Amino acid sequence: MENHMKFLSVIAALYFCHLIIFFCILAAAGDSPSPYYTPTEITFVACGCLGNISAHGQTWVGDVSSQYSPLGHQQSTISTKPREPPYSASRLSHSQFTYTFNVTPGQKFIRLHFYSTSYSGFNISSAFFSVKANSFTLVNNFSASFAPDDTFFKEFCINVPEDQRSLSITFTPSPDYQDSYAFINGIELVSMPLNLYYTAADDQSLEFVGEGSQFSILNSNALETLYRINVGGSFISPQMDTGMYRTWIADDGYVTDARPSALPVNTTIVLRFSRILNFSAPLAVYRTARTMGLDKNINEHYNLTWEFQVDSGFIYFVRLHFCEFQLEVTEERDRVFKIYLANLTAEDVADVIAWSGGNGVPEYRDYAVAIGSKSDVKKQNLSIALHPAPRWRTKYSDSILNGIEIFKVDNNGSLAGPNPYPTVSQASSFGTRSPQQSTKAKNNRPRMLGIVGVVASGLVVLFIVFLLISRRAVMKEAKSRGPASSLPSDLCTQFSISEIKEATKDFNNLLIIGRGGFGNVYKGFLNGDSIPVAIKRLNPGSQQGALEFQTEIGMLSQLRYLHLVSLIGYCNDDGQMILVYDYMARGTLRDHLYNSDNPPLPWDRRLKICIGAARALHYLHTGASKVIIHRDVKTTNILLDEEWVAKVSDFGLCKFGPNFSKTHVSTQVKGSIGYLDPEYYRLQLLTEKSDVYSFGVVLLEVLCARPPILRTGDKKQVNLAVWATECYRNGKIGDIIDPFLKGNAPPVCLNQFAEVAMRCVNDDRIRRPSMSDVVWGLEFVFQLLRESSEKSEKLGEIEHKTVRYDSASLTRDVFSDIVNPQGR
Repeated sequence: MENHMKFLSVIAALYFCHLIIFFCILAAAGDSPSPYYTPTEITFVACGCLGNISAHGQTWVGDVSSQYSPLGHQQSTISTKPREPPYSASRLSHSQFTYTFNVTPGQKFIRLHFYSTSYSGFNISSAFFSVKANSFTLVNNFSASFAPDDTFFKEFCINVPEDQRSLSITFTPSPDYQDSYAFINGIELVSMPLNLYYTAADDQSLEFVGEGSQFSILNSNALETLYRINVGGSFISPQMDTGMYRTWIADDGYVTDARPSALPVNTTIVLRFSRILNFSAPLAVYRTARTMGLDKNINEHYNLTWEFQVDSGFIYFVRLHFCEFQLEVTEERDRVFKIYLANLTAEDVADVIAWSGGNGVPEYRDYAVAIGSKSDVKKQNLSIALHPAPRWRTKYSDSILNGIEIFKVDNNGSLAGPNPYPTVSQASSFGTRSPQQSTKAKNNRPRMLGIVGVVASGLVVLFIVFLLISRRAVMKEAKSRGPASSLPSDLCTQFSISEIKEATKDFNNLLIIGRGGFGNVYKGFLNGDSIPVAIKRLNPGSQQGALEFQTEIGMLSQLRYLHLVSLIGYCNDDGQMILVYDYMARGTLRDHLYNSDNPPLPWDRRLKICIGAARALHYLHTGASKVIIHRDVKTTNILLDEEWVAKVSDFGLCKFGPNFSKTHVSTQVKGSIGYLDPEYYRLQLLTEKSDVYSFGVVLLEVLCARPPILRTGDKKQVNLAVWATECYRNGKIGDIIDPFLKGNAPPVCLNQFAEVAMRCVNDDRIRRPSMSDVVWGLEFVFQLLRESSEKSEKLGEIEHKTVRYDSASLTRDVFSDIVNPQGR
């Protein structure tokens, strides 16, 4: 019992730490602040409160005995709850009451906050009321009790005309219900940039999809924000918005068809705004996306689809945010696709590069679409679907989307729709303020996506951590309970051994495409030989066992990224330990560097592969809820698909990195000879800089086209990292560069590439760059390559520029100054 209690205490502590890490990362989403809009008017009113209260960096002004006391407040009641503002108090009344704000003319956000619960003397089932803002009806016969979350807000956009200097918000209990009352917990009033969502007089109107005409959002219109989605990304809090306190939620709960889909991310790209306002959306929106994946055959047979429930009988304004940030997509026609809204063609030829003018340039497209009325149908689905253009029109049969905003447009001055069905079930709710604040238990109703994500990822992380810290317990449990009992079958496909044997022709040796420490890798086919896969089978005598097997499943089933190999499923029948991955048609990076019949890789392809692999490691170090250290970075674990896109693989040795209170993890040394960080080997202290060292060796292999360990010849040359360091210090790095590159790559690129590699393999981990800085360094080399004239530069003897090891390390600031020099 005592040991059992200790175990539960450890698990509870680990889970608590995971939550802290998750929310810290969430609060710091985006590695640089978004461009900021400064509203001319900001008002936060805490209804039913006395005095000022602060929460999340906002100051809420109480409406009791203040300038914001509503007209008719004498007949209203205030009630308090032990919640954070603005949900800590409420103003309730069986009679009409009105808030009046003195404002300047212009376009405004209105956000109404509700805490759906029963108050003293007021049962929530009787809360039916309407709300008007000046002449616009925002809601009618509205009941907060039907909302899927207990605390939520509704956001509206209205324009205050030039001849008005006030904004009145009136709450009226419904006369159709006995003992009805109105209530409100908080009101936000924030000015918005001119014509951010409204159509300027000299601007082109929206395409009215399916109508063959144009549509304008006029100042005489009101809007209700229904959905604001960070596609492929995570929750963005109001404080991380661009000054307008908007909330962005993840798209997971709205994707209905995303097979297999990919979630690319590029946190290091410098975005260039040329056609839209730089505060249109947070930078994080344009640095994450959802794409269809890289399999052309699969992509051409499905639509990447999202569905959103909306009211019947309204016109909807849909804004789609785009930004091409993947290195492979730089030219027009690289990625062309079609866009469908509500099953109608919105764009027959969507080309983000053509629209925006280049890679890293955000853009959005606006559309209007009508959802007609249907008898007895209160709600309908508004679908957004993307489909790749025919192959002759596009280089990549793929599509991309970064963000979605959907607004309801008023119908003759009214935005009021029917209440949701009492049994409504939503994966997430846009109007929920933050993942931390929704706690109401409603049977058969999923909680907000943020909480679901925290709990689910927390459980998986705890499972993996427990495996890593308790190998003996895992093995013992595996023997006593059966090998498949603890594997996450809900996260990836679990194949039977008969399916695996059918896919590999009963493990036919002719289908072996690789051998490693885990075992043989077979090329197999699923679904009647239609889908090629790579199948890795544990050898009975392998030193890698159940721990690595389960670690790899736990890791890869949670990670989705363009430059990480995708795990399709696993088999654990009859004591077998088998992993099934996407098939990588071009094998490993090493296959194309040396000891192979393959032709030498051209310099630009080598560079793109290195950038892709670097981005993968940067994602592992910074993009997940916890730092993930790969521990086995090498050229045989960098796979190449048919399009030469790099995919980092083999996660069996992965380990979670240190938390905020530690700088390293003490662990038994594991890895591959020639790639091991010397400091990790000597001290058994593991950090993400150990991956940086290993990746530096990979860069040297790419540059020199030789193995990390060469046991023939001079002893000085056995270890590539040691030998290259000596040559670099002596100004002779050119002597060991792949002869194929001499004459086929600009010297300036090779010099800069060598410098990045040498900093990675510095014996002192503190002096090594982060993977973020490595990505920047390699992207700078790629820019140098693009700017170099093939005819003006010939590779002669490489000029070595002596760089002191204590000089400034590679950082994004250094590279931004090199690429865009400006006076200080």
